Amino acid sequence: MLRIPYDELVRTLVLALRNLGFTPARAQECANLFAETTRDGVYTHGIARFPRFAKLIENGAVRPEASPTPVSGFGALERWDGNYGPGNLNAWHTMGRAIALAHQHGIGCVTIGYTNHWMRAGTYGLQAAESGMIGICFTNTMPNMAPWGGNKSVLGNNPLVIAVPRANGAHFLIDFAMSQFSYGALDGYAARGERLPVPGGFDKDGNLTSDPKAILESHHPLPIGYWKGSAFSMMLDVVAATLSFGQATHQVSPDPLRESGVSQVFLAINPAALGPVSTIGDEIIASLHTEPKAKVRYPGERLPATRAENMEKGIPVDEDIWEETRKLAGLA
Repeated sequence: MLRIPYDELVRTLVLALRNLGFTPARAQECANLFAETTRDGVYTHGIARFPRFAKLIENGAVRPEASPTPVSGFGALERWDGNYGPGNLNAWHTMGRAIALAHQHGIGCVTIGYTNHWMRAGTYGLQAAESGMIGICFTNTMPNMAPWGGNKSVLGNNPLVIAVPRANGAHFLIDFAMSQFSYGALDGYAARGERLPVPGGFDKDGNLTSDPKAILESHHPLPIGYWKGSAFSMMLDVVAATLSFGQATHQVSPDPLRESGVSQVFLAINPAALGPVSTIGDEIIASLHTEPKAKVRYPGERLPATRAENMEKGIPVDEDIWEETRKLAGLA
């Protein structure tokens, strides 16, 4: 892995995005989102995904000029159309709108249909937490996971995010797919030649395995909690498609280079609307850390340290990905 200074990474991404048809302002915002994801240690969904993102733009699945437009609303609930625009920009806008509604009503729920892959899901939970809000968001995906008891991928691994703010900025954050390992994580383990720490799916013969390459080949990841994860995935798909009036998983192309038009839900909840903000989260963390030698962490605990290390030493980037990104930017 190379270590690239953060500012250089952002500048290179901006140049690449400008060459892909983004306006200067939107290129800057999109570049920031990709760079921040990698900075925070979510390497599978940051710049590592940028070459695929470029291919989706080039084949028309993602429209760089498109922005969300409002469709309908009632009080704290709104529905928007993503118009097949860049998924991370659409998601940032939509959570921003949910936050604005939560300031007004105490809670905001904004749905968006016909949008695209939002890259790092946790970005939008942190966006809410940085605004003092509890953030909850989820998306459906292309069909990439078989239901429990089945062999055909008809479910998405439909990521879910929950974030809770803390006064010191070290927020609670969970960001996980409904498969035991996301496809990005499987790609990462396979690229490093490592086995998974626990079984993560099935091989082509239906055997449970810890071999990420075998799972990628079979397209049969294991749902979290077995049948529970399978049901959870389906319900997230039902809610997202119902509220957004958008596409359900079975209507999205199964081709990763054609995945487009997904449905998403963003919730922001304003604890301050109910009274003085509780510090119970700090007490919960203290109770978790009562065993000094135990290797336990609250969700999101590692993020500040990872961010600081990467800003000091440079952002880790795969050499091939960096070379491809530089080519897209016209620098190589």
